[in-house]
Amino acid sequence: MTPISRSGTGRGSVATLICGALAAGTLAAAGVATLAPGEAAASSHREAPLISGTPQYDNTDLYAFVSPDHPDTTTIVANWIPFEEPAGGPNFFPFAEDAQYDIHVDNDGDAQGDLLFRYTFKTRVKNKKTFLYNTGAVESLDDPDLNVTQTYDLELVKLKGRKEVHRTKLADDVPVAPSNVGKASMPDYRKLRDQAVYHLPNGAQSFAGQADDPFFLDLRVFDLLYGGDLSEVGNDTLKGYNVNSIALQVPTDLITESSHQPVVGIWSTTQRRNAQGYYTQVSRLGNPLVNEVVNPLKDKDQFNASAPRDDARFLKNVTNPELPKLIEAIYKIKAPAEPRNDLVDVFLKGVKGLNQPPYGTPAEELRLNTSIKPTMHPKRLGVLDGDNAGFPNGRRLTDDVVDASLQVVEGELVGSKNDLGDAVDKNDKDFEKSFPYVALPTEGSRGATAKTDAAVRSQLGDALTGSSTSDTPLIAASAGAGAAGILLVGGGLLWWRRTRGRAY
Repeated sequence: MTPISRSGTGRGSVATLICGALAAGTLAAAGVATLAPGEAAASSHREAPLISGTPQYDNTDLYAFVSPDHPDTTTIVANWIPFEEPAGGPNFFPFAEDAQYDIHVDNDGDAQGDLLFRYTFKTRVKNKKTFLYNTGAVESLDDPDLNVTQTYDLELVKLKGRKEVHRTKLADDVPVAPSNVGKASMPDYRKLRDQAVYHLPNGAQSFAGQADDPFFLDLRVFDLLYGGDLSEVGNDTLKGYNVNSIALQVPTDLITESSHQPVVGIWSTTQRRNAQGYYTQVSRLGNPLVNEVVNPLKDKDQFNASAPRDDARFLKNVTNPELPKLIEAIYKIKAPAEPRNDLVDVFLKGVKGLNQPPYGTPAEELRLNTSIKPTMHPKRLGVLDGDNAGFPNGRRLTDDVVDASLQVVEGELVGSKNDLGDAVDKNDKDFEKSFPYVALPTEGSRGATAKTDAAVRSQLGDALTGSSTSDTPLIAASAGAGAAGILLVGGGLLWWRRTRGRAY
């Protein structure tokens, strides 16, 4: 058993069973106040019945923080498409073309968006006669061997009273960083990532492409809260998986109401175009884990289709949470008394004196006080450990939102100090020091590159291209072509050996 509590293994082990379940709330001045959950999941990875079947539209996580290397700017990172297996070709992981990927900003606390950043994507295929994502080693985003490419448009929409008052196109036809197929296909993926960083006016930057999933936790909680067996803990369930990231860095004064009101509320949504051509919201994300850990199954799809201004309908899920009762039944740790009014203000309003707007309407948003400067040495527990630049004042990539929330569910706000955690304290990959900050995606080929003779690779390429009738020759250095050729040759040799001694 992994020791994770200063008060003994019996108490500390409670943290492991909830590991991914409690990161939805925000911290009060004395500690963390979390929304006690009804179901655990990896942030918003497959959190609701309908969206779990359409991963291209599924928000997984949202981050917002004052940029550490440019403190006059704010960075927002929104992720989609959970559990991307790096080798999951040949189609890999494009953004949906029939979707609007939106980032909303409420800068006056009225639970309605004042700014909307909208990303829409287009896909192009150079050679439809091959199954390959790339037909050779890709050296740049405009490389002819990158067979399937995506670009995006970015618009800024200003709103008042939910009505559009102004629209500006900030970027047009910007290249997306591709899925990281592997070493043979993309020998210098960092170069491709760097080329996908687009510089906007006024020092703003934008990025869209694949990245390592930055969320870290032990997610074996679904096995009936570990079933009482805590021997398997401390495993980062999301290690090795990728997501599709949209990152946006903008001057802070662009998104705040004024220097006197520096708190912004942020959430992301996905709208999908239906058969009639209209867009319908199918996914929503503000604070991490809200839809998983607060809402029961009957409310999850409705929450994904709703707006923050309507969050009062979910109030009972907060005041009468399910998970503490389950913990008490299995581990005999007494659940806090209900109704959980101690959680309501923090969930709906933000923390007073930290990130609560002065005249706010209650609503579920990721709130960030942009006047709090970043620290040189961020603490993973954020405000709980005295670091006011961290969660729940926004959310940095390094913030351990699971541990911070676990430590309140067993009484941090009522004087029961604890050191609970899921034994996963950081991401498996280091984050970048500059925009877009997310770690490079895990590559599809993770072993050593095959030491195949160059002449053999050339012959395999010729065999796959046939008589050179296609518009784009298939280079044998392609990961897909190489793998297919090796399988064909290997299978042929095996068949020849088995039939060599036969008389027929």
